[in-house]
Amino acid sequence: MAGNTFGTLFKITTFGESHGEAIGGIIDGCPAGISIDFEAVEREMQRRKPGQSAIVTQRKEPDSVQFVSGIFEGITTGTPIGFIIQNTNQKSKDYSHIKDTYRPSHADYTYDQKYGHRDYRGGGRSSARETACRVAAGAIAKQLLKNIEIQAFVSGVGELELKSPEGITNFSTIEDNPVRCPDPTLASEMETYIKKIRKQGDTVGGRITCIVKNVPAGLGEPVFDKLHAQLGKAMLSINAVKGFEYGSGFSGTRMKGSDHNDAFDANGSTKTNFSGGIQGGISNGEAIYFNVAFKPVATLMQDQETITSKGDTVVMQGKGRHDPCVVPRAVPIVEAMAALVLADQLLLHKTSKL
Repeated sequence: MAGNTFGTLFKITTFGESHGEAIGGIIDGCPAGISIDFEAVEREMQRRKPGQSAIVTQRKEPDSVQFVSGIFEGITTGTPIGFIIQNTNQKSKDYSHIKDTYRPSHADYTYDQKYGHRDYRGGGRSSARETACRVAAGAIAKQLLKNIEIQAFVSGVGELELKSPEGITNFSTIEDNPVRCPDPTLASEMETYIKKIRKQGDTVGGRITCIVKNVPAGLGEPVFDKLHAQLGKAMLSINAVKGFEYGSGFSGTRMKGSDHNDAFDANGSTKTNFSGGIQGGISNGEAIYFNVAFKPVATLMQDQETITSKGDTVVMQGKGRHDPCVVPRAVPIVEAMAALVLADQLLLHKTSKL
């Protein structure tokens, strides 16, 4: 299987399956001499872990990270950082009914077509359980970025949407509600709606907005490795993501250039930020902001017509523990992937000129 490594200089390779003994990863290219705050790593893992509220999957995993190399006496050594996250609460029997059945909108059919077999226990390698490794690596990347602030939050669940999320400046209430929306009133409505959807045996999609502040100008490359292209690849690699837009995004298509252009101030800053902090594929020093769209979780607790590996039509219903809406737990994943991109680009930038 190809494609298990992300990054150029600061790289993360992940391994493991949802119902295997463990998942884990190797971070390569992390500079020596960085003091690691292990409590900060643990906090990030707790934000992503299952079972944290009534509106997410009730799988119980501590998601503790065991670092096995690359860190000595709390400081990075410059060698590969290896880590393991044990799987302790997998219930493989919950998936025995789909051993020969393809779940609609899952990776079951495509895996079979590509590899000739699949791990039906929770999706194996295609499971969102793999993203725990990304959060662990992202927590290390955040400590490399120092003053760069990355803040993601839920800006939409179904038809419930936060107006002008790119203008949010108060992030203090995000972790005060299980939805991770900065508007407490809207967060309460979202939570009620998700619970209603769950009782119906259904699922719902949503949107996450990410705002990155204090990014120095000059990150990114002008051709294939544009900064927004790298961020887009990072976000689109997350399970259930169906869309990515940065800056004015699709709304910019309805504007005139005279309204959309970001005029300069004398110091090089811009009066507006429709560019989303990136111009010509390179950061311009303004805040970077983008939206990530997540589809409804594919596993439903309802009858669905589907086919078996032999082509027979059958009716199936999902079993086990699943999120009715993935976006609350995906917030730290979005932040982690943004951190991995920026850490990589920061190191690459240091090679741009002598």
